[in-house]
Amino acid sequence: MWTQRIKTGLVTTTAAASLLLLAACGPSPSPAESSSAPPSSSTPSASSTSASPSATATTTPSQSPTPTTTSAPPAAVGQCKASSLTAATDSTGGGAAGSVYEKLILTNSGTAPCIVEGFAGVSLTADANGEPIGEPATRETTTPVTKIELAPGKSAWAEIRYTQAGNYGDCTKVPAAGLRIYPPNDTASLFVAEQHDACSNAGIKLLTITAFQAV
Repeated sequence: MWTQRIKTGLVTTTAAASLLLLAACGPSPSPAESSSAPPSSSTPSASSTSASPSATATTTPSQSPTPTTTSAPPAAVGQCKASSLTAATDSTGGGAAGSVYEKLILTNSGTAPCIVEGFAGVSLTADANGEPIGEPATRETTTPVTKIELAPGKSAWAEIRYTQAGNYGDCTKVPAAGLRIYPPNDTASLFVAEQHDACSNAGIKLLTITAFQAV
């Protein structure tokens, strides 16, 4: 009986040992099979989400052209008119051979510059509002005509020669209270009080006038 138990035990032990030997001799599982694969990342890489600097469009705001400021040209200086002038005479020039020489002075009494150019119209007159008496002044052309710009307060002058009425035997004398002055290129006049004898009959020229000159 003990012999039978020993045999049975040996058979069982031998079988178990054989199984262990077979398990030891079998192929080992690969690392891939023995370990689980790491989960794949769903986060996109930085290179796929970030745009390269060269691919980034740079928008430069359009600039409107700078407006050009243009200054208006200066207004043209006009002719001096009687309304913006004062007239006076200076008889310190003296006289010779029955004639008196004096300066006719026009002064800009306005607020803007103006131009005096050429000859004034000059006549003897009975009073400030009266009509001219006799012949108007004859132009003396030896003095050249120049354009004179008068700033406010500035003056220009021309020379008047008055020939005594007594030098003409056929002169019909009429007293004159002064000189009627028409500035160049103007139909309005100024009056300068200055007593003279005038000749009322035509053809006798008592006055001559030069072109205006700068003071």
